[in-house]
Amino acid sequence: MPVTDELVHWAEIRRGQYIEFNLVYDRGTMFGLKTPDANIEAILMPMPLVARWEYKYTPEPGSKEAEVLEVLRNPREWI
Repeated sequence: MPVTDELVHWAEIRRGQYIEFNLVYDRGTMFGLKTPDANIEAILMPMPLVARWEYKYTPEPGSKEAEVLEVLRNPREWI
């Protein structure tokens, strides 16, 4: 699969969502950041180097990205 600008954009959006989750909702990350004398660099090291945030981003309807979000939001019962 060739890497296109659209795929790079999508990957950066997903990375931004991952970072947002870690900084806002993940209790382990929050605990680490609030710990006295915490090594902030070590806590933030797993974060992606390149990310993108766009307010209320929604992929084009019917696109592969929209299909991925649909599966993530409504997981199937496989068994």
